[in-house]
Amino acid sequence: MKGLLLTTGALAAALSLAVGLNGALAANHSPGRAAKVAVTSSGLGRVLVDRRGHTLYLFEKDRNGRSACSGKCATFWPPLITSGKPRVIRGARASLIGTTKRADGRLQVTYNHHPLYTFVKDTKAGQTNGEGVAAFGAEWYVVSTAGHKIDKDSSGGGGGY
Repeated sequence: MKGLLLTTGALAAALSLAVGLNGALAANHSPGRAAKVAVTSSGLGRVLVDRRGHTLYLFEKDRNGRSACSGKCATFWPPLITSGKPRVIRGARASLIGTTKRADGRLQVTYNHHPLYTFVKDTKAGQTNGEGVAAFGAEWYVVSTAGHKIDKDSSGGGGGY
């Protein structure tokens, strides 16, 4: 009987962990609703952000509107996923928003044909810790309201993963 209680407790702990991880993924990827892209002011100027105010990035390795970031890359740079037509709010341009289908079938939001990502080290709204980082074969940049990379003076460089 004691073994059964320990097994049940371990199962409950594992289930709790799985539910918590799924909740964290849901918060990052906003499944079940259309993603929103907005504009905010930052130390880099006016930049794109998601519905939580987290900075959006482009990856220079992406080509022809298709994402080149998957697996471990997408763990550090979560793609902005949408379940429907993405929307723009607060200054973003509706004519530049779109989607691209990822290898796993999900829709990733694009802006000016650049797939959009957040960065795991941006834990608060407005942070731009991913600007100029070289990782996974190319550099990452914050996206301007015109849909272009913001290339700050890269004298500090950035670490890779």
